[in-house]
Amino acid sequence: MVVLAASIVSKSGKVLVSRQFVDMSCIRIEGLLAAFPKLVGTRKQHTYVETENVRYVYQPMEALYLLLVTNKHSNILEDLTTLRLLSKLVPEYSYSLDEESICQHAFEFIFAFDEVISLGHKENVTVAQVKQYCEMESHEEKLHKLVMQSKINETKDVMKRKASEIDKSRIEKNRGDKGGFGPLQSIGSGRIENSFSDLSISSSGTGFGSGSGFGLSSDVDSFSTKSKGRPTSSATAPLKGLGMKLGKSQRTNQFLESLKAEGEVILEDVQPKLGLSQAAAPPPTDPITLTVEEKLNVSLKRDGGVSNFDVQGTLSLQILNEEDGHIQVQVQTGENQAIFFKTHPNMNKELFANENTLGLKDPNRPFPTGQACGSEGVGLLKWRMQSTDESMVPLTINCWPSSSGNETYVSIEYEALSMFDLRNVVISVPLPALREAPSVRQIDGEWRYDSRNSFLEWSVLLIDNSNCSGSMEFVVPQAESSAFFPISVRFMATDTFSDLKVTNVTPLKGGNPPKYSQRTQLITENYQVV
Repeated sequence: MVVLAASIVSKSGKVLVSRQFVDMSCIRIEGLLAAFPKLVGTRKQHTYVETENVRYVYQPMEALYLLLVTNKHSNILEDLTTLRLLSKLVPEYSYSLDEESICQHAFEFIFAFDEVISLGHKENVTVAQVKQYCEMESHEEKLHKLVMQSKINETKDVMKRKASEIDKSRIEKNRGDKGGFGPLQSIGSGRIENSFSDLSISSSGTGFGSGSGFGLSSDVDSFSTKSKGRPTSSATAPLKGLGMKLGKSQRTNQFLESLKAEGEVILEDVQPKLGLSQAAAPPPTDPITLTVEEKLNVSLKRDGGVSNFDVQGTLSLQILNEEDGHIQVQVQTGENQAIFFKTHPNMNKELFANENTLGLKDPNRPFPTGQACGSEGVGLLKWRMQSTDESMVPLTINCWPSSSGNETYVSIEYEALSMFDLRNVVISVPLPALREAPSVRQIDGEWRYDSRNSFLEWSVLLIDNSNCSGSMEFVVPQAESSAFFPISVRFMATDTFSDLKVTNVTPLKGGNPPKYSQRTQLITENYQVV
């Protein structure tokens, strides 16, 4: 009972993907697959064909054949079970069953076939297990990548601060070289000679407020002994900070440093540079970019239950080149029946209702391109979902304050849905006015105390199936339980409630399909426990 090869061939006999599980020469497998289309009859209802040496077990898939080549002693019932499993895997890796799509995902098919068949024998696996094995997702790998990205972002911030400090030092140095007053430096720093040849009007080089002011030199003989062409020592001495000084004083810097130590964010007085304002959202590099974004507005009750659960989503389109403006976007909606979609007024509503395709009412009119579509793109589709079902909430928070003596013990626990991988989770807990930071006894993640705003922030880089629940416990002086509410939550995810996906972008004027990229994110707009 050995499967010799698993292949995907066209009805004309062209081999698209083939994976051999026994030692076999290239000429032999090509000969076996080339002979297969000639053996298949058009009116036969069987799913297998036998020759003198091998048996072909096959299944038609639109314009293709999914084919197993086995020896004649193989168990055909087990081979049919293997074939059915492979037929379920093929659409998982290729949405459209055409030659181009199959060739693009050839390696994915080979890896999936290897997970189903080992040394010619079927493994006891399911479709979900094969997908999991091929994806090879690792919580440790995700966490490591997030830590590395946070270090990179932190290094970039340090570079920006250092660059701003260097710019400031250069500005202050230039001001010091110019002497602060420019042309007025000659007043009080040099020597003025008039018709009074025997008297000199000079100052000690301290400007206007040094106490000496303009003085008349009484020692006439001492000045007469010096040559008139040589400047006095007061003229050549540089100003040492006793005049007017622009910029921040040392006391101001100490005050700002103390605010930073308390957790306050201080904005540096640096001239903004072009492009830095959009650093959080990098500009698109692909000719066509489609962005799926959902915003969460959730209000949870502290004793359990949902006060408000609202999801608002948008699908926006960004096109860089004008020649790519005449297109239609094919989408695939999820199975969530609670979501209601609304198209843009300029979209063809019947086309979307019947074929899940987004296109303009006037096919001769192109989509806006370049700067005309703005930084956020053109909105094509909107949807909304409202619910009071607590099982739909991606992250629930339970807070249990309890007083004992002169102290209050606060235990906080989170529970996350398995359908989402939540990233950069921050849970902000308000605290009463404290003289010192709270005593954190136990925590799954990291914490930070903002003394100025009196907040305790609980941060978790990634929440997935490996850590779908976590807890934190801290102690503060005695306080009312209402002092720890409302609790604010921030996070983001790459999965959405609508499960909307872009499957294809079709050009209306012919030619090859344009290259496109898809961005998907779920963010919190207002997420609180009240």
